Formats: sequence, structure tokens, C-alpha cells
Amino acid sequence: MITNINLYNYGIKSYLTYVYAFLFIAGNIILPQLVHIIPNGGPMLLPIYFFTLFAAYKYGLATGLLTAVLSPVVNSLLFGMPVLAFLPVILVKSVLLATVAALIASRQKTVSIISLLIVVLSYQIIGSLVEWAIVKDFFVAVQDFRIGIPGMLLQIIGVYLLLKIIRK
Repeated sequence: MITNINLYNYGIKSYLTYVYAFLFIAGNIILPQLVHIIPNGGPMLLPIYFFTLFAAYKYGLATGLLTAVLSPVVNSLLFGMPVLAFLPVILVKSVLLATVAALIASRQKTVSIISLLIVVLSYQIIGSLVEWAIVKDFFVAVQDFRIGIPGMLLQIIGVYLLLKIIRK
């Protein structure tokens, strides 16, 4: 199902980029704290990526990249999650997510489950390959595919529904 939505790309010089980025960073701080109450909730539900996907798809590359970079860094500094050893991998995946989401949104000008599926699979596949190169452990690198499928589905379906709801 394809849904027409208003997409924005304010750019790095617009104050709205920073306002929206601040809101999405806050979301990416609060959501992981809630999810980590559930045993193994973080690795299973991948909450640090949810608002990054939304930010980049709806508000463009600058908002998405600010959210992608600052969310994991602030979370790590404030709460120790992600742990510093995994921060580079999370940052790579977050930046990939923001970049692919903004690119697909700007080309499609609509949102669909398929377009979000492509975004999520793209950042996860490329990100897992980068993670494998960094950690040198394939089993660790594919953890999101082993236990994070619910989180990927949450990103795809949740962001689709959120975008569809706020379009009105």
C-alpha cells in the first residue's frame, strides 16, 4: 500500500532541522530506556533506530544524520548503552539508515511498506557486513538478523503507520 505524504528537507541551515532533530533524539533516548526494561529488549527491538528512520524519511538527510549520530552518542554517554566498544558499529548502521531513508524518500515522494523494507534491509545488510569487518565475528555481526527481526518489523510497520497517521 502506497501512501502520499508530505516530505521535508530543511537542510543544515534551517533551525527546523535542529528542532526536529532534538525531538527525535529525545525519542531515541526515551524509547531505548523503556525497551531495556524488557529482558533482551534492546537487541530484540532495536529501539535506537526507530526515530532515526522516521526523521530521515520525513524530514530529510540533515535531520536524519543529526538524529543518527547524536542519539547513540548521547545514550552511550548518559546510560552506557550502547557500550563504547559497539558505538562505532551502531553509528555506522545509524548513518546508513539515515542516508538510505532520506535517499529513498526523496526519490519516491511516498511511503510504502516495501520502501521501508528496502531501507531497513539495506542498512542492516550493509551494516552487518561493516560490523563483521570491524568485530571479525560473523555470529556477532548478524545478531540483528538472529534476534532483531521484531525490531526491524517494528521499524517498518511502526514508521509506516506513524507517517500515515500524521499526514492528515
